[in-house]
Amino acid sequence: QLVWEAVDNSIDEALGGYCTDVSVTIHPDNSLSVSDNGRGIPVAPHPTEKKSTLEVVMTVLHAGGKFDRNSYKVSGGLHGVGVSCVNAVSRWLVADVKRDGKQYRMRFEQGHAVTPLEEIGPAKDRGTSIHFKPDSEVFGENTIFEWGTIASRLRELSYLNSGVRISLQDLREEGKAEVFFSKEGLAGFVKYLNQGKTLLHPVIHFIKEDPETHISMEVAMQYNDGYDEHVLCFANNIRNRDGGTHLEGYKTALTRELNTYAKNNNLLK
Repeated sequence: QLVWEAVDNSIDEALGGYCTDVSVTIHPDNSLSVSDNGRGIPVAPHPTEKKSTLEVVMTVLHAGGKFDRNSYKVSGGLHGVGVSCVNAVSRWLVADVKRDGKQYRMRFEQGHAVTPLEEIGPAKDRGTSIHFKPDSEVFGENTIFEWGTIASRLRELSYLNSGVRISLQDLREEGKAEVFFSKEGLAGFVKYLNQGKTLLHPVIHFIKEDPETHISMEVAMQYNDGYDEHVLCFANNIRNRDGGTHLEGYKTALTRELNTYAKNNNLLK
């Protein structure tokens, strides 16, 4: 969950059109870092908290960009508390921010700032890097990151966010790295899920946005000759394991259309 929260912040930047690359690295000491080339978390003094905005975002609940209606049109994660929760349950966390031609750094231990915001040099590019080590006082023995679990979710995110390059590197093993990237979006995801199966037709894929609410929907589907239904359902990149009204509406409409087509063409005995 800590990995997902850090990655979700980078994906939110991608959804806003500010980020094209996300990099996740598992380090030899079982710490983990997530870096992106987004705008970089703001570092200017916070208007009310008398601290840098970076420190507020990292230590105060509900201070994330998801609560500023101007920051993100679409976002996922723990509703603006994600990265401060990650910080709270980490033995240590180092936040690096590159923006406005400068690089800044802050270090936290068990959720508390132990260094002030430091300007550590010039920066040609921009972005945010969050490097943390889970606290064994919170998680006990359960502090070892699993490659397979992380790789599976990052692969999923690359299909859900076409054009975003997501790389995963495990420095605990030499040469263990993978890059996830898809230009086809959900259509590519369906092709991946249907590998090795007998397919009955090409992938049906469409995107629709309501002009008034600006709510958009993307659907990709393809039947194979198997008997088991495999439906994955997401809202704002977050998997809905129990479905929801959007899935029920889709299934109802699909069933209705297939029945109508069959009746109109005298295909039903």
